[in-house]
Amino acid sequence: MIGITGVAANTPQPAKTGTSTIGRVWPIAEPDALAEIEAKVATLPKDMSRQFGPRANWSALRAASLGVASVDRTRAVVPFHTLEFDIKLPDGRLIYPKGYSFNPLSYVKLPQRLVVVHPRDLPWALRTARTSDFVIVTAGDAIELGERTGRAIYLLEERVKERLGLTVAPVIVAQSGHKLILTEIGPKSRSAGIATPQREAAK
Repeated sequence: MIGITGVAANTPQPAKTGTSTIGRVWPIAEPDALAEIEAKVATLPKDMSRQFGPRANWSALRAASLGVASVDRTRAVVPFHTLEFDIKLPDGRLIYPKGYSFNPLSYVKLPQRLVVVHPRDLPWALRTARTSDFVIVTAGDAIELGERTGRAIYLLEERVKERLGLTVAPVIVAQSGHKLILTEIGPKSRSAGIATPQREAAK
């Protein structure tokens, strides 16, 4: 028996590559972005939380308040938006004037539902919400709630409350054509675990 050591003829070999320069080149003048970030971080305190105080006092974590839904109700809202300034082309020609109103839902589609609840109704919301839905709370620490539940939880902003015409919670917001359908869930339906009780839409 003859022993042979080495690389078999059909074993793939590493490909040899090379580089070449075509044309003129210049050194990069801009500072390295990552190096700038790291340098800035190095100047900051190790514990930034002490600079901001308890999360309960953070203005960014203050949610808009809503009343409590006392009955099942469905109503429709058209979220008209009014421009607060002129929209012009670079040459100064006016496209849309300040005060022009339009319905954003005529141009875009809301890809998911919004499930808005008070923190005490969060278990109901988590059972009710689809994977793609946004779960939004009207109070509490959304960061802590997200960590505890393992799902992204958002705070209700005042501008969202006003734009959607929200008054009570729990409420499920879904797009239907060029309008939003607000499904307000009363206590009987919540206790029964019902997500979309049958009722007539308010005119």
